[in-house]
Amino acid sequence: MRPSGRAPDEMRAITIETGYTKHAEGSCLISFGETKVLCTASVEDRLPPWMRGKGEGWVTGEYSMLPRATHTRSQREAAKGKQSGRTQEIQRLIGRSLRAVVDMKKLGEHQITLDCDVLQADGGTRTASISGAWVAMRLAVDGLMKSGAITQDPIKEKIAAISCGIYKGTPVLDLDYPEDSNADADANFVLIEGGTIAEAQATAEGAPYDEEGFLRLLRLAQIGCAQIFKAQEEATRK
Repeated sequence: MRPSGRAPDEMRAITIETGYTKHAEGSCLISFGETKVLCTASVEDRLPPWMRGKGEGWVTGEYSMLPRATHTRSQREAAKGKQSGRTQEIQRLIGRSLRAVVDMKKLGEHQITLDCDVLQADGGTRTASISGAWVAMRLAVDGLMKSGAITQDPIKEKIAAISCGIYKGTPVLDLDYPEDSNADADANFVLIEGGTIAEAQATAEGAPYDEEGFLRLLRLAQIGCAQIFKAQEEATRK
């Protein structure tokens, strides 16, 4: 029995509220159960130095967790003067994931920065960030096309991410914090709509697992991402 009472292949409730902030070109508040992440997309004409003059755009991500997103207050990384290794790893993952589904030539000489700020954490913050960042990016690109700044849609497919794990010997979908902190194995999958894999991170925490265990986690991830793709479609068509 999972702590939440969910079935092994059961997701937490997904909600996506678009237009959550006033000024960003695209924004949403995405919730996976009690995990809540604010995702905003900012469009700028400036590009990294190595991209200038190529006629292509760029997509990048940043990630942060508010001090009271968890049970106890954590110090702001800005106050420490440096980002943690975890923060750097996650924001690189966000950027890589979103770039996997964008045609940079069609984006033109624009940079889209996806800011993912965790308001409340209960497991799966990086996967919620990626899934919500796609929605924010989709809305921002829709604005670019509407204004005539670009003429072709640079977004090739949807992309979403979900966590899976082996909890008390059973593969389960969409780990919340009690499961994540006690899992024998923990995995994060970033999947592209249509069946391809952008990234897979799978780590044995308490006990090693075999090939069949990994494939069972992947199958669960496919179930979960199918639900996220549906939620993304509904959110961006409102």
